[in-house]
Amino acid sequence: MDTWHVYFMESERNKKIYVSKTSKKPKARVYEHNHGSNNWSKNNGPFKLIYYEKYYKSGLGREIKKIIVECIKNNIGA
Repeated sequence: MDTWHVYFMESERNKKIYVSKTSKKPKARVYEHNHGSNNWSKNNGPFKLIYYEKYYKSGLGREIKKIIVECIKNNIGA
């Protein structure tokens, strides 16, 4: 059974919080970000993993990520 993770990492440079989902282990994905896997990571890293959750369906992980990002954008729960 495939597992998916929704993960949060924080930029140690500017304290931005990044939320995403992956089928990889979250620590492995943060390692990739810390080694410049894309331009955003190169400009905002290094990062530390601050939280993750495991899901057994990618659709559920995608929906949870969408809700979390929307809450952050609207400062809900702050």
